[in-house]
Amino acid sequence: MKNIHGGSEKPPFSYPVKVGHISANPVTVHLEANERERVDLAKLWQVVSVKSLIADLQITRWKKDGVRLKGRVTADIVQSCVVTLDPVESKIGEDFEQIFVPEGSKLARIVTNEAAEMILDPDGPDLPEAFAGDTIDAGVAVAEFAALAIDPYPRKAGIEFSDHREGDGDGKSGRPNPFAVLKDWKKD
Repeated sequence: MKNIHGGSEKPPFSYPVKVGHISANPVTVHLEANERERVDLAKLWQVVSVKSLIADLQITRWKKDGVRLKGRVTADIVQSCVVTLDPVESKIGEDFEQIFVPEGSKLARIVTNEAAEMILDPDGPDLPEAFAGDTIDAGVAVAEFAALAIDPYPRKAGIEFSDHREGDGDGKSGRPNPFAVLKDWKKD
């Protein structure tokens, strides 16, 4: 989890969890963004508005020093259509799981084979995130998983891009050909 908000600035959606208070038994937590958090998330995600952001998650101890967040995040957002710029309402519903380990933990190392090649399974679980200190921010993790589910090219229903052509195939489009200067170029 990368801190993109600067060292002192508070993230738009935050729910700090003290690692020392987490037990082996899962604790269920319900998170819901308030009005200020939704406005700040809309700015961060570069969308028109965030109508709701809700997460239900379980927080539990993982191995000895790690923490596992597992749950579901749902959100209702409004984006601009990439064709017409009209508002488009979108629903997000994502299951997620994230493991956090202390900085320097052996559990955060990437497994390599003898040739020092990294072996990553794109469909496998994510690598554990390292955290410093005694606190992780479950709200930031929830916001990141919601942001990853946002459609980067939203379109209104039934709207398509019209055909676009740069010029005719015969070169008579009226625009100069950028490669025309090369026609007299000779090889030495």
